[in-house]
Formats: sequence, structure tokens, C-alpha cells
Amino acid sequence: MIRGLGCDVCAISRMRKIMENPRFLERWFTEYERDYIGARKNSAHTAAGLFAAKEAFAKALGTGLGGLTPDKISVRHDAQGAPYYEINEAMAAAMEQRGASLAHLSISHDGDVALAVAVLEGAE
Repeated sequence: MIRGLGCDVCAISRMRKIMENPRFLERWFTEYERDYIGARKNSAHTAAGLFAAKEAFAKALGTGLGGLTPDKISVRHDAQGAPYYEINEAMAAAMEQRGASLAHLSISHDGDVALAVAVLEGAE
């Protein structure tokens, strides 16, 4: 059963400008995410997608970030490059309050926009 749905968009041009401040990356992204962003040819595209994924997760919770800080929402990529939420203790606790045990993620890019959709799933 779907327990939460969130969607967010992020302008890549805006992300490119924000990334000029290195404190932004440290505040919003995990070490893995910062390394992943740094290794990508189009780093602003990647950062915008990850940023949108974090915001989408917060919206799916129905509470916004609440007690979570952005660096506590962890996005990883599988061997084929597909993004997924790596559920850590903080995320699991927030999801449990929503009755969710699984989180699904999709990220897409078009032109100057990155889009992310998060779906939280739990038992009936």
C-alpha cells in the first residue's frame, strides 16, 4: 500500500550557481553523493537530481524534512546507474511514523530541469 508520494523539480542552472559555494555540498549531500557528483561530467545535472530526490522523499513523508537534515537522506546508484534510497536509521524512523517500510525513487532530466519522484510503501 502506498503510504506517501512526493515529487520535486530543480533547475539545473540554479544548482550550478549554488554549487559555487562548497558549504552547500557539505550541508546537503553525503560523502558518497559528493564523490558521485564530483565524478560526473555534468555535475550540476547530477546534483540537481539528487537534491530533488531528497526533497521528494521529504514530501512523501508528509512532514517535510522534519527532524531529518538533508545529508541524512541518502541516495545511491546500483550497478546499472539506477538511483535508490539507501535507508539509514534516521530515514527508517521517519518512514516508520508514516507506516512505510520501502522507498522507491525515480530521477529524470530534461533541458534545464531535474525531476524526482519518491514513493513510500508499507503494509496495509
